[in-house]
Amino acid sequence: MRILAIITLGRDKVASGVPIFYAKDQEEQDNLCLLLSRILGAAVHDLQNGVKVIVKH
Repeated sequence: MRILAIITLGRDKVASGVPIFYAKDQEEQDNLCLLLSRILGAAVHDLQNGVKVIVKH
């Protein structure tokens, strides 16, 4: 498994060596996750703290 991207609602919640996308609200976060997962052929995992991770299994 490899982490491809992180989509978060809070700038203070993550620090990483992978691309991080900051969403302004839940709707934008969901849309970004859907589009990126389709483009990358990957899965989205919700960490339930305002952070979603896109991974390739």
